[in-house]
Amino acid sequence: MKNTALLILLLTISLSTGYAETGDNSITDNDYIYALQDKYREVAQTVLPTVVEINVIEIVRQQIPGQTFSPRDFFGYSWPFVIPDQGNSGENPPEEREFRKQGLGSGVIIRREGKKYFVITNNHVVGNADEISVRLYDGRNFEAKVVGTDNRTDLALVSFESPEVIPVLNTADSEKLMVGDIVFAVGNPLGFESTVTQGIISALGREAQAGSRIADFTEYIQTDASINPGNSGGALVNLKGELVGINTWIASRTGGSDGIGFAIPVNKVRKVTDDFISKGKVEYGWLGVTIGPPPEEGMDLREEAGAFIGNVFLDSPADKNGLKPGDLIIQADGKVIENSNQLQKVIGTLDPGKQVGLKIIRQGNEQNIIVSLSERKSEEEISQEHGLWPGIAVIELNNEIRSRMELDRRIKGVIITHVSEGSSAYSAGLKQGDIITDINGERIRSLKDFYNKLNKKELDSIEYSIYRQGREDLTATVRK
Repeated sequence: MKNTALLILLLTISLSTGYAETGDNSITDNDYIYALQDKYREVAQTVLPTVVEINVIEIVRQQIPGQTFSPRDFFGYSWPFVIPDQGNSGENPPEEREFRKQGLGSGVIIRREGKKYFVITNNHVVGNADEISVRLYDGRNFEAKVVGTDNRTDLALVSFESPEVIPVLNTADSEKLMVGDIVFAVGNPLGFESTVTQGIISALGREAQAGSRIADFTEYIQTDASINPGNSGGALVNLKGELVGINTWIASRTGGSDGIGFAIPVNKVRKVTDDFISKGKVEYGWLGVTIGPPPEEGMDLREEAGAFIGNVFLDSPADKNGLKPGDLIIQADGKVIENSNQLQKVIGTLDPGKQVGLKIIRQGNEQNIIVSLSERKSEEEISQEHGLWPGIAVIELNNEIRSRMELDRRIKGVIITHVSEGSSAYSAGLKQGDIITDINGERIRSLKDFYNKLNKKELDSIEYSIYRQGREDLTATVRK
């Protein structure tokens, strides 16, 4: 055969399935093809009984306005006619009705404890479901309950009970995956039950695009095995029929399969499953900082990569252990940090209470800091936190900004690009576009100078001198 790699693969399969003969040259191309076919059949027979169809119903309550009839509905009137409410305003009061919103996805039976079976799926499959049922490959249906959900990884775990023995899918080590590995996607695409598609691993370590709705607390396996709506929560398996990932999303211009599908690695799935069963939720480590890319100007960090701290939450692990606004984190838990997303993933995978070593750059000097992590709150709770210090985002006042704002050359400092609502800076009246020229009476010459003076002393309050729309006499006192 012309393809040497395929020849070696088929030979290996034929040896394991008994097709190869020893001592002669009687092996034919058909033998290899049928050996490969048998291997594919073996994978399908192993996996299909462990992949379920998940049906969910969410009860949605909506208000329906007073009923309006079209001209054809009411004796030929030429305008919409509303039945008047007797003795009221002339319109029926809104009526609340319940709608049963149905959804469908896939799941994988990943664990068994006695009569209880656990099915891993996507969080976006379960959603806010009021009713959940799982349908097995053999057609049996079971009512299911939510064990835990997590939108940061887009994983959810549901359980059902059965006195009969049901197969559970074995798991592989996703750290050993390589680009080019043969994989199979198993699920219920577009409602077609128990569909198996085949492809390879196209890439590893893919990240969700910033600003998308895709969960960004994990790195994804990319595959060209055909994945469509309904595959979500289904299995991605290897040639041994072992689970390597949970199919989650696709990149597509049409909404259908373009051969670019993504799965959550099974090692992440295994940890999340353990957390759901033992704690009912997934716990994440938390530093307590807002982070972004290193500033392009004013900090002498142009050649550096890492996660730049813009603000610190007061009384957070970062605050208690000495991290400060203006620090650049370049290493965490022994891993080099290239950007803020990577830091978030590294810290998020660590357990609350763990002490983690950080390497930072502060005012041009490297330092090592040990931080004891706390548990990360929900995104909603974090957004409501008002203890941000300094509560503002600032950038270097460069010549381009100076020209655009028609500023006098003698005006120096940093310009505020954002003020966190509810922070002490917000309460003090600071606004986007303000230029901070002084801190506690000391002139600000650059962004680096700003953070140096901001962190110079442990003070309960700081007085800023502000330039705003031609006025140079403004001040703002910000208290921690």
